[in-house]
Amino acid sequence: MITNSKTIIVSNRLPVKITEENGEYILSPSEGGLATGLGSVYKRNNNIWIGWPGIEIPEHRQAEVTEKLAGLNLIPVFLSNEEISLYYEGFSNEVLWPVFHYLVTYANFEQAYWDSYKTVNEKFKAVTLNHLNSDDIIWIHDYQLLLLPCLIRSEQQEVTIGFFQHIPFPSFEIFRLIPWREQLIAGMLGADLLGFHTFDDARHFLSAASRLSSSNLSDNILIYKNRQVVVEAFPMGIDAEKFDKLTRTEKVARYTSSFKASLKNVKTILTIDRLDYSKGILQRLQAFELLLQLHPEYIGKLALYMIVVPSRDTVPRYKELKDQIDQLVGNINARFRTINWVPVHYFYRSFSVEFLSAIYSTADICLVTPMRDGMNLVSKEYVASRSNGDGVLILSEMAGASKELNEALIVNPNDIGNIMEAIVQAINMSPEEQHKRIKSMRAIVNKFNIHLWVKNFMDKLNEVKSMQESLHTKHAVAAVRAQIAADYKKAKDRYIFLDYDGTLVGFKGDIDQASPDEELYSILNKLILDPANRVILISGRRYQTLQQWFGHLNLDMIAEHGAWQKYRDAEWKALPLLTDKWKQEIRTVLDIYTDRTPGSFIEEKSYSLVWHYRKAEEGLGELRANEIINHLRMVIADKGLQMMPGNKVIEFKNIEVNKGKAAQNWLYDNDPDFILALGDDHTDEDIFKALAPEAYTIKVGSNISAARYYLKDYKEVRELLKDLC
Repeated sequence: MITNSKTIIVSNRLPVKITEENGEYILSPSEGGLATGLGSVYKRNNNIWIGWPGIEIPEHRQAEVTEKLAGLNLIPVFLSNEEISLYYEGFSNEVLWPVFHYLVTYANFEQAYWDSYKTVNEKFKAVTLNHLNSDDIIWIHDYQLLLLPCLIRSEQQEVTIGFFQHIPFPSFEIFRLIPWREQLIAGMLGADLLGFHTFDDARHFLSAASRLSSSNLSDNILIYKNRQVVVEAFPMGIDAEKFDKLTRTEKVARYTSSFKASLKNVKTILTIDRLDYSKGILQRLQAFELLLQLHPEYIGKLALYMIVVPSRDTVPRYKELKDQIDQLVGNINARFRTINWVPVHYFYRSFSVEFLSAIYSTADICLVTPMRDGMNLVSKEYVASRSNGDGVLILSEMAGASKELNEALIVNPNDIGNIMEAIVQAINMSPEEQHKRIKSMRAIVNKFNIHLWVKNFMDKLNEVKSMQESLHTKHAVAAVRAQIAADYKKAKDRYIFLDYDGTLVGFKGDIDQASPDEELYSILNKLILDPANRVILISGRRYQTLQQWFGHLNLDMIAEHGAWQKYRDAEWKALPLLTDKWKQEIRTVLDIYTDRTPGSFIEEKSYSLVWHYRKAEEGLGELRANEIINHLRMVIADKGLQMMPGNKVIEFKNIEVNKGKAAQNWLYDNDPDFILALGDDHTDEDIFKALAPEAYTIKVGSNISAARYYLKDYKEVRELLKDLC
């Protein structure tokens, strides 16, 4: 084990290619964008990159490969051909890839795929843990390893984990079609920071996670298992400087002059894609065919250079796509070609980066029209290669890059007429406009490059961890509880303020079912039996309900947030000068929203009205709550009322009614040497603010509070109270 803290990158593939020549394994560096960007991370100090080496290595030669890779700071995860077939080709690319790209009909939900996906993620976990120290940072990449953050977290609770998804994340309605959706979300929520290319992807994930897990959502933060998980957009860049410099190298210059000599007076459109059904290759060809059909004036003056990089063409669906491309290219060329001119120059192969640089810097138009793409770096590589400041980029609105490169001609990839019109606009665009658009896009590509992407993600990950640690100190853990117990023991006069729902009992869908159980009665009785204790139950519940549940106990009670009060053996009394004349007008409005929100209901108390939506459909209840708040904001102000949003409720009450004021009334002319207040709701913040700074104030279920400390749930509250007893 390495002793110094380090960064561990984990991805499906290592950033090298391994080939076997004459019985010897040869390593060559990968030229992918991720390998370039993270090279500055994994090659530094004792940092490492964990991943599959790309081919099956026989067991007796694994030690040899491990040693070779170690010299490059790389750690292999060895997988069998069967595992690659089921986990990678199967689950990753026949379940996640089509669903995440909105092509659900292509998905194949095989149980064997899922079983293998779990097994391989476990393998990655074992290798990672083998090289992990508690203060290391782990950065996991992409959809092949969605379960890994949680698997590592379950073994190492405090470790720092970042996760980045390089493909789109679908809307909840699409994602929920996956049978193993809850497990995938739980896997991802093991991370501290989740990164996506666009805000749309982040928003879709937040929606799915808040519906498919026990997490609570606040802005872009999910509170999950009492840990804060931050979800952010980090648009990935390229090494723009590298592409700019390439255009001026001797090798690229030779390619460029060769292209220009062969093209002469023909304008060129460039498209580069991996063979995949998400790339919109067929639609692009159809748009080009439509252009030649409707605008014959461009015949002989325009050529489409189409590079398709081979990918999985043994898989039936991909082989079928290649056959369709071959056929369509053949049809277009047969129909429109002349003796001196071919409309489509089609290359089914990969090229060196120098060749690509030359074609990027030569092509008049770059046509990038995927049906859906996480980012799409081809568009950025084209822009970075236009050092002369000319050229036109046509870009699909479904690519993440369209959110940044909005000076491109943005098209709908499903609309071949729209693509055709954009090509015509590009052909006729003036040099001045080309320069203006390219200059703006080059500034973006240069600034938001791959190195800034890495820096932004790592900085945010450190920031998230610091935030978690600062909130950690507020958690009433053993040391804090021991201090509370010690002060409790010394004290001669104690006041204990206890909220009810969410503090002493858990929430129930039906508010009448949240009645006290025997354990709670036992705890309260023990507290009451100590003559030094004054136990005050302070709740938003109706006083009749509190009387029914606790009237037989010798404790003080404050109901309806302070509207009704009862001292031990005395009778219930209402606050003087309260009125309920306002209720009818508010009730009329709430009735309208209740009729429009299945699962919501109104609870009427003496001096307040409560609109509950804990049974309403997720999302709909929150939407209606916001509508109600906006609708009644002015009415509330005019009538001197208070509107209090809480946990799946909005309460309307007289402004004089306040838990903080009620608690202060109880303390009037009293000077106890120990005060404890526990509550879980927005309304309990009034108590925390009203009490002296030395009082022990504890928020239940959240660490965002004026309270000094927090506890996770009502079970931890009961444990604390038992310790005191």
